[in-house]
Amino acid sequence: MARHILALDQGTTSSRAIVLDERGRAVGFAQHEFPQHFPQPGWVEHEPEDIWESQLLAAREALDRSGVRAGELAAIGITNQRETALIWDRATGDPIHRAVVWQSRQTAEICEDWRARGLTEPVASTTGLVIDAYFSASKIRWLLDTIPGAQERAERGELAFGTVDSWLIWRLTGGAHLTDETNASRTMVYDIAARRWSPALLSAFGIPEALLPQVLPSSADFGETQPEILGASVPIRGVAGDQQAALFGQGCVTPGAMKNTYGTGCFLLANTGAEVPRSTHGLLGTVAASTEGPAFVLEGAVFVAGAAVQWLRDGLGLIASAEESEAVACSVPDTGGAYLVPAFAGLGAPYWDEGARGALVGLTRGTERAHIVRATLEAIAYQSRDLVECIQADFGHAETALRVDGGACRNDFLMQFQADILGIPVHRPRNLEVTALGAAGLAGIATGVWSSPSEFVEATSAELDVFEPQMSAAERDERCEGWRAAVARTRSPGDA
Repeated sequence: MARHILALDQGTTSSRAIVLDERGRAVGFAQHEFPQHFPQPGWVEHEPEDIWESQLLAAREALDRSGVRAGELAAIGITNQRETALIWDRATGDPIHRAVVWQSRQTAEICEDWRARGLTEPVASTTGLVIDAYFSASKIRWLLDTIPGAQERAERGELAFGTVDSWLIWRLTGGAHLTDETNASRTMVYDIAARRWSPALLSAFGIPEALLPQVLPSSADFGETQPEILGASVPIRGVAGDQQAALFGQGCVTPGAMKNTYGTGCFLLANTGAEVPRSTHGLLGTVAASTEGPAFVLEGAVFVAGAAVQWLRDGLGLIASAEESEAVACSVPDTGGAYLVPAFAGLGAPYWDEGARGALVGLTRGTERAHIVRATLEAIAYQSRDLVECIQADFGHAETALRVDGGACRNDFLMQFQADILGIPVHRPRNLEVTALGAAGLAGIATGVWSSPSEFVEATSAELDVFEPQMSAAERDERCEGWRAAVARTRSPGDA
């Protein structure tokens, strides 16, 4: 029986592919970055062909390096950047425009109009989300409005919309138009309780249902790859948005378990089981990746986390590499009272303030490069603390530890400060490829590599690095008070 899974991990700045064995160990890996496009301030777009070509190249290289042939794979699992929206021609497969990326704020005016029309409550009660440019629906509306004739063609069924998973499935299979529930739940037009596209919201937004893909569970039959793509036909049996895949890969398959992913942004998810979550603290209710019936999560999103470190490197030139930030931050005992609020694309949970803008406050003549670098790393931890506090308030109890993953969690200074500012331990797995691992788990359970989520978790559990809090409660409270004051200074008029 085939025991290897190919995980395709399509992210915001790069496409990765990993061949994993039944212990969750990587035996082949490849990664390729692709260009980012910024047509106007606040706009972020990707060329769909760049996404496809970089992912295909990574997949082929990972297989070559693993020594596993495509015909020897049990399945493919796909995980992807969420909310990014593409529309293409069903007949030719050609995109009608660049993909509008989840980070992009080019649809903020559309969202303002929808809020003015009184759609905030219907969206929240149906989808678990808030009206925000972050989600796919306003991106669909923008594309249909921007490209001449697109609305009419969509209504005639000539066009196909997809998040990145759908785009990859279409290209891999030669035309299957499918998505999974986790990605569908991030579009702002999916009824998470009824588990279907919402006719009422589609009507309100003017989005034809003929444009949308069929929705399947995350562990299901998504078709077979065309043989010429990888050298043999391979079943696609697992699909999940990156954050839900990471939650599954972290083994957070029981209610109450939570993880935080430190990537371009930060995404904190807590499993709520079979109950549809309703947050009163600015969090989102969304669908969890599951192999055993519907499951849900509460989620908080920070738009700028690791991207702030990239800004230090590429925008300000204060560091030569992201890795350097740790040593620079540790060269000073604190920030000297400085706080960075990286609201470069507005503020996500729990504020949901599209008009907020970044600020560096508390500067003095004594503020140096190292203080700014340290403040940037600390900002990631403060933003994550905001989310944890909201999760705990909605759950009604405190969690005993935070599981972490993502590239920025390799930074020991950041993880120690995170534990300090939370007052609970931070658990970091030695194997950080948990997003790919989650996609592989969903595909592997569907094909019998593992018999159940519990067997998958037991087989793939990795050793942990544990960061215990060392900061006093009094110092923690003082620092968090300074953070809240800094955030208040970034808020847009009327939202502060």
